[in-house]
Amino acid sequence: MTALRAPARFALTAVVSISAIAVLSGCSVLENIFPAQAERDDETQEISEGGQQDVFEVAVGDCFNDEGDSSEISDLPAVPCTEPHDNEIYYLFDLPGDEFPADIDAQSDAGCLAQFAAFIGVEYDVSTQIDYFPIQPTAETWEAGDREVICSVYDIAAQTTGTLAGAAR
Repeated sequence: MTALRAPARFALTAVVSISAIAVLSGCSVLENIFPAQAERDDETQEISEGGQQDVFEVAVGDCFNDEGDSSEISDLPAVPCTEPHDNEIYYLFDLPGDEFPADIDAQSDAGCLAQFAAFIGVEYDVSTQIDYFPIQPTAETWEAGDREVICSVYDIAAQTTGTLAGAAR
């Protein structure tokens, strides 16, 4: 058996300490360090249990809550759409080309806006209560092959329960 060096002993002590605290506190510490993954219903494929959802595994109809201001998003805090939520994914599309677009914001907006009325039921310029935002590739994720733009809608005034599809407002 090899003796543990100080950093390894510290890491082992930290894991044991966190585990002990988690047991004593009902696991809330571990849930904060390792948040649960969202679960999908086998039949409907809708989010059935809230948790973190890999941004590369989202689907149209997924709902999620805001999670601070971050320029890079790898996970979304997904929730069932039957629960109060901040955002709903209404459209996914891939940007064309091999080079990272200099006008990625304009291309992302154009793609999302083109589908806004079909989902909400009124043109974006007419809507007074619902807004949208795209989640788009970064230069780094583009280099790794990411081309997908995630189009999300939200009610400007409050959280939504259920879908905004056909809200026409």
